Amino acid sequence: MARSSQGLEIERKFLVHGKPWRESSKRLPIVQGYLSSGSRARATVRVRVGPEKAWLTVKGPSTGISRPEYEFKVPHSDGEAMLALCDRVVEKTRHHLQVGDHLWEIDVFKGPNAGLVVAEIELESEDEVFERPDWLGEEVSLDKRYRNAALAKRPYSTWSES
Repeated sequence: MARSSQGLEIERKFLVHGKPWRESSKRLPIVQGYLSSGSRARATVRVRVGPEKAWLTVKGPSTGISRPEYEFKVPHSDGEAMLALCDRVVEKTRHHLQVGDHLWEIDVFKGPNAGLVVAEIELESEDEVFERPDWLGEEVSLDKRYRNAALAKRPYSTWSES
């Protein structure tokens, strides 16, 4: 997750091949919904609810792999209430895995996005060097279809329909 005190997310995304990472990762089921997002919106506003915690996140427009991001913890009950206001949600299990000096977040999507597995790494700078695990596949950082807000609108299972 982004460091809200910085207000900047620098993130790279990759497809994932194989399953060897599953054995040594921590798991967190997540449901996230979108209160505001779209081509006309200047920001995406998301609520994310886990088993015990909830967050409200505001993301600005991207420039390359960077974009403004502000994330705030909210009471779990408030997160659940805000999630009920969302008509578009994404469900996934997030796996956390330390590889070298970096924490990878590997999202295994459920529901209409089932079959999609994406690994994310947050960096301090756009040119930061990081260890590439064997299970890392094609980079999709600049492909907007792989953003969670986009997956909430047009799920992975529908991609072959157009």
